[in-house]
Amino acid sequence: MSANDVLARYIAPAASDDNGISTAATLSESGNLTINGALASGGSVTLDDARQVIITSAGDDSGDTFTVTGTDEAGNAQTEAITGADTGVATGSKYFTTITQIAASGASAGNVEAGTGTSVAAKITNNRVRLRGLQYVCNTTGGTIEVRNSSATGTVLYKFDANNVDDTVYPDIPDGGILFSGGAYVVYTQTNLQSLTMFYEG
Repeated sequence: MSANDVLARYIAPAASDDNGISTAATLSESGNLTINGALASGGSVTLDDARQVIITSAGDDSGDTFTVTGTDEAGNAQTEAITGADTGVATGSKYFTTITQIAASGASAGNVEAGTGTSVAAKITNNRVRLRGLQYVCNTTGGTIEVRNSSATGTVLYKFDANNVDDTVYPDIPDGGILFSGGAYVVYTQTNLQSLTMFYEG
């Protein structure tokens, strides 16, 4: 690739799905949730972009832990232990691109289901890259969009606020671009955007 090659990554976030990983079921003892939601195929889930996992409990599952196994936004193996909610939703803090297992530490108090939240971590590339430009289409809610170095929790090198109007926007990027030495990851809330296109060189 020459120094002048500019690539584009188009992101159109799918809506969150409360039971897209596992549909509602009651656990009589500790064990795995069945991965059978609308996002599942062959007993696992692969997402276009990494999402936080949510666990919804119909009863008091605050004494239970749900351990999620899969891969992160860069494709690395990871697990996360999510403490259950008392008649509500428990949201994990890590981002998963794939989910292969969700293990409950004990019986559930009622139906429990697993799905994807609204927080997204989209990988542009995990290689050294220079951001050259971007274009996004807002939703009416607006919100903050961050571009992070190396991972979804890496240093924020570029940050902007999406307008709370239904409009197409081209934020300013310095003439020399912005260097992401460890790869670039866009972290945002799904309801804030209709689409986002990142232009990069690397």
